[in-house]
Amino acid sequence: MKRGLYANRPNLTIGFHGCDQSVVDKVIAGKENLLASTNDYDWLGSGIYFWENNEERALEWAEILSKRPGSSIKTPAVIGAVIDLGYCFDLTDTAYLRELKKSYELAVEYCRISGEKLPENKPIGGSEDLLLRKLDCYVIEMMHRVNREANNRAYDSVRGVFWEGRPLYPNAGFAEKNHIQICVCNPNCIKGYFLPRGIDVKYPNP
Repeated sequence: MKRGLYANRPNLTIGFHGCDQSVVDKVIAGKENLLASTNDYDWLGSGIYFWENNEERALEWAEILSKRPGSSIKTPAVIGAVIDLGYCFDLTDTAYLRELKKSYELAVEYCRISGEKLPENKPIGGSEDLLLRKLDCYVIEMMHRVNREANNRAYDSVRGVFWEGRPLYPNAGFAEKNHIQICVCNPNCIKGYFLPRGIDVKYPNP
């Protein structure tokens, strides 16, 4: 029996993607889909990126990007998505953290044999955070590669928690830009897009 996109009974989550207003308009109108990012410094490897349950951070990111020379973002905006994580490589889970560590060891060995230089994570500008995640991206892509070569089921998404920014207060274990990112590898995980709406103050927020 042929199964449709909504045949499974999923656990859904909400993600927000920062981009230009023109992209929001086209995606909401059904004229385009969000494109996967394939930069070698992407934090969770190649895929379509979302801030989990964090509309404000998505907009902040779009605003920062719009100020860079030559940026494609002229009018910062946010689009929401309903996401089924599916078969998720979840880096809040011990088993997947162990698997990623093994992938790092394989990446080191591969670079040693091939003579290739192992990439590094580096800060950019005046930030102390490792914003250029070339090493992490390389290791995650190595994980996907090993998974494919073993003919295992492909991961639908990758999810990770990140500590970013200055400490929230002196000696804090929290930073001002802590967030969870979702990288969607399988576009069918995205069950629908929506325009974020404001809260109706006449009613409680459930």
